[in-house]
Amino acid sequence: MKFQDMPYQRVALEEVKKEGKALIEALKQAKSGEEQFEIHKKYYEFSNRITTQITLATIRHDVDMTDEFYEKEKEYIDQIRPEIQNLTQEYEKALYDSPYRSYLVEKIGPVAFRNMEIAQKAFREDLIPLMQEENALISRYNKLIATAEIDWEGETLNLSLMRPYLTDKDRAVRQRAWEKYTSFFESVAEQLDEIYDELVKNRTKQAQQLGYENYVELGYYRMNRNSYGKEEIEKFRSQIKKYFVPFAESIHERRRKRLGLEKLSYIDEGVFFPEGNPSSALTPEEILRTGQKMYREMSPETAEFFDFMMENELFDVLGRKTKRAGGYMTYLPDYHAPFVFANFNGTSGDLDVITHECGHAFQGYLAGKDPIQEHADITMETAEIHSMSMEFFAEKYMELFLGEKADAYRMMHLEDAAIFIPYGCMVDEFQHIVYEHPEMTPKERRESWIRLEKEYRPHLDFTGNEYLENGGFWQKQQHIYNYPFYYIDYVLAQTCAFMYKVKMEENYQEAWESYLKLCNLSASKFYGEMLHEAGLDVPYEDGCIESMTHKLEKLL
Repeated sequence: MKFQDMPYQRVALEEVKKEGKALIEALKQAKSGEEQFEIHKKYYEFSNRITTQITLATIRHDVDMTDEFYEKEKEYIDQIRPEIQNLTQEYEKALYDSPYRSYLVEKIGPVAFRNMEIAQKAFREDLIPLMQEENALISRYNKLIATAEIDWEGETLNLSLMRPYLTDKDRAVRQRAWEKYTSFFESVAEQLDEIYDELVKNRTKQAQQLGYENYVELGYYRMNRNSYGKEEIEKFRSQIKKYFVPFAESIHERRRKRLGLEKLSYIDEGVFFPEGNPSSALTPEEILRTGQKMYREMSPETAEFFDFMMENELFDVLGRKTKRAGGYMTYLPDYHAPFVFANFNGTSGDLDVITHECGHAFQGYLAGKDPIQEHADITMETAEIHSMSMEFFAEKYMELFLGEKADAYRMMHLEDAAIFIPYGCMVDEFQHIVYEHPEMTPKERRESWIRLEKEYRPHLDFTGNEYLENGGFWQKQQHIYNYPFYYIDYVLAQTCAFMYKVKMEENYQEAWESYLKLCNLSASKFYGEMLHEAGLDVPYEDGCIESMTHKLEKLL
């Protein structure tokens, strides 16, 4: 079914509670594991119906944040979501406490039951008012960012549509664009500080209500970290500082020389060639059609997937002034349909959407065929491997999009992916500092960010921009507000994607078969187990980053 034809009906909370309670009671009264599993399949249908309607409303709100009907629906969803989570947890507790658990573990796997255990640690019914408040604060931030109005050459643009000018080949244009861009953030800095203050206090209160010292432990549970924790992440960041930061700085030095600059300023971030970054001259519609050609050539599995996406119009990628910033893939379970949301803006980032978000969507499409729905509950450090690795697999086909600029794109893509690693770790360490010290003032947070910049990105010079000099850069990073502790998952995944890059240089087909295997494993096994089964190293294990750095040096 085409996306536009999918009917929306508001989730009636009281009816949902009644139906959910009946399933919980039936589960408790069941006389065997077989009977419980049949009830669990009915729960799949029940849960899918709710998720589909909530996802439909969320997408339709995001594509036009001025739509009054879906704005009200989003506000309603923010209110009922914690109530639904409470019902979900009650059901999962009954499943977890089942006298027939051994049978159920055999059917749906040990990972699912570990996830249920974590969920019990991350939620309690008395948190619902705080979670509703948290959702409202997140929505307030997203609306503030999405409705930015920047006067550019007589035209009013939002933040997403400013992106081409921030990386323009003309430094004077970049300078003006960055001034306009950061002037917006400076104009709402107090509001952004206020929202983040309230979010940190809210999340800390939730954690303390559950008996945790601060939000860090709760945040890890909410990210569903089911096989590693803070110690492994600290170890990982330490290896990045020791081995990868110097490597990333050497890439910046190469970039500086290539651009013919005496030193790199913040206005030069994201710029790789003096003649400008390679970008496609194709229209958005042509990019999608070319993407279809690429995925048809890549494999039978990707051909089937992309044809399905195109036939059912499961893309909304045009940048618009009232559209939410950023991009994502989500899933509509009743229709077994991934959906890709993005903001094309005429830069090379448009190609990242057709590769990165489609990596997510491809894996989601495969996972939708698995009758055990818990297998689709992948943790984000795994999910991002699917997307970031697809970016590298797609490089083989870049001539279709870029012609003679394809090699320049491949160089830029590899360098850009490498220099992201320190930034991703910096975002993660910043969040640990903030949530371990929730009493920090906005000024102290900015000072912490400035200190981390010196450790992770020492090449950067913010001279001349007071807002950035004072440590305001982090306020544009939506994950910091919306998804605490998510960002390190990108870094872990990028490390694994580099492993695939190395593998495909040696044998493309073998690398693809490993990738397809990982996608099909979904969440049937724990993170480290899946990586080893696919022939990958675990990023936080000793020696991984040092070895990977040497391999990337050779590639470059």
